[in-house]
Amino acid sequence: MPKPVLLTVDDDPEVLRAVGRDLRKRYADRYRVVRADSGITALQSVQTLKRRNEAVALLLADQRMPEMNGVEFLNKALAIYPEARRVLLTAYADTDAAIQAINEARIHHYLLKPWDPPEEHLYPVLDDLLEDWHAGYRPVFEGVRVLGHRWSPRSYALRDFLGRNQVPYRWLDAETADRDKEVHEALEVAERDSLKLPAAIFLDNTGLSDPSTAELAAKLGLRTSATTSFYDLLIVGGGPAGLAAGVYGASEGLTTVMIEREAPGGQAGMSSRIENYLGFPSGLSGSELTRRAVTQARRFGVEILAPQEAVGLRVDAGSKFVKLADGVEIGAKSLLIATGVAYRKLDVPGLERLQGAGVYYGAAMTEAASCKDEDVFIVGGANSAGQAAMYFANYARRVVMLVRGSSLASGMSQYLVEQIRQTPNIHVELNSQVTEAFGTERLEAISIYCSTSGETQKVTAVSLFIFIGAAPQTEWLHGAVERDERGFILTGADLIRAGKPPRTWSIEREPWLLEASVPGIFVAGDVRFRSIKRVASGVGEGANAVQFVHQYLGSV
Repeated sequence: MPKPVLLTVDDDPEVLRAVGRDLRKRYADRYRVVRADSGITALQSVQTLKRRNEAVALLLADQRMPEMNGVEFLNKALAIYPEARRVLLTAYADTDAAIQAINEARIHHYLLKPWDPPEEHLYPVLDDLLEDWHAGYRPVFEGVRVLGHRWSPRSYALRDFLGRNQVPYRWLDAETADRDKEVHEALEVAERDSLKLPAAIFLDNTGLSDPSTAELAAKLGLRTSATTSFYDLLIVGGGPAGLAAGVYGASEGLTTVMIEREAPGGQAGMSSRIENYLGFPSGLSGSELTRRAVTQARRFGVEILAPQEAVGLRVDAGSKFVKLADGVEIGAKSLLIATGVAYRKLDVPGLERLQGAGVYYGAAMTEAASCKDEDVFIVGGANSAGQAAMYFANYARRVVMLVRGSSLASGMSQYLVEQIRQTPNIHVELNSQVTEAFGTERLEAISIYCSTSGETQKVTAVSLFIFIGAAPQTEWLHGAVERDERGFILTGADLIRAGKPPRTWSIEREPWLLEASVPGIFVAGDVRFRSIKRVASGVGEGANAVQFVHQYLGSV
């Protein structure tokens, strides 16, 4: 396989030579450097590389070029190589161009001239971007192959599980066996071993028939069992709050274990793009944030058990014991609950029957490529729905947002509202809601009610993604800690009633800010009553909770 390409374009021959020299010095052993002296020439090179089916990892373009400037080139190249990392090279006076590039070409970074020394001002940026690109790069495939049918809920569940756990996999649609050699060969393996679809086929051509996520996790070597039975800190939930607590706890010397029901990252990990997270001016995907955080947590020694589910909690002489779905108990001196929230189900006829077969909750990024040149419907008007719409717009022919309210601005960040307005294949239907779904084996149509006109229209639909708010899943804590009527966990001052702490409170001091109704049990992130539903606030609460853990451990 040819090396992935780093393409740089600049109309100044001296600058072009300098960039090419610095790129080759650092990356020639892993990448091929291609140079172009104009935006038009660069675009032709990109088109040629695409025809040859070569991988492009990086596009580094100067802004000030005649005929086609850097932003214009990167915007056109985006449609050809959407996964390539895009970097704009600007002069000090070109800040406006950089902002334009972030908004229009969705660049990943911009660099200022001059970049000398490259060891300080060029390589650290490109190393990070290329690492991110390489995490999603699939050259000669050596991972899991999932063979099944697109509209099978079980096939979707396996793909979603692998994707969210960042396990490399390739989706093989059994319907394409007559025109895809790889699918045909996989079907032969399935028939030889009497595998029931969906099947997971591994590099050695062994397979699993319709495996559960637990079976798949065991085969892949994902950790689901703890190395010991008692820890300083036990974290339930692997979203931003839980991961932050793990990083801070383990880095400060606490033996730490984290239990995650599905995959690290939580809802944030499913986000196609987070653009207002501090320190990332070009934004980053939820999977990128998750990958970095998981790597950081493991580096400090956090044990991450996933998929593994907490089903019960008991407190014995101050120690906290969490019962897992497999019957095992793990104990700890302190406990942090950071289980987040789950998307609420839309209660209309037909939807539940078709879930996973055209109806999906959350971004379902694993389905994006399958939606190419199709119409995609998205229900919801908050940030998660807007981020999904922007992501699917890269693949779908048209994205239709169905918003119950009368405007996007009431529930969505302004930057996202503007991006949606500027994206031609996103269509927003306000005052609209889905009232019914139709289909036998897969979604075929939906009914949409318009509250303005009072009319209901039935339209053809094959993909419906739903983002209508979220609710905590804290039933496993029933009777253990105090919750509000919706299931959110009460902490701190919200536990004090008539000047007294709850009956489960066993010590003289009042509960701390993030402390639940049992001393030494802390809560962070979206599952906490009155929490701010933002990634950054979840990270902050997770970090703050560890400081309370230290205080608690020092007092017992």
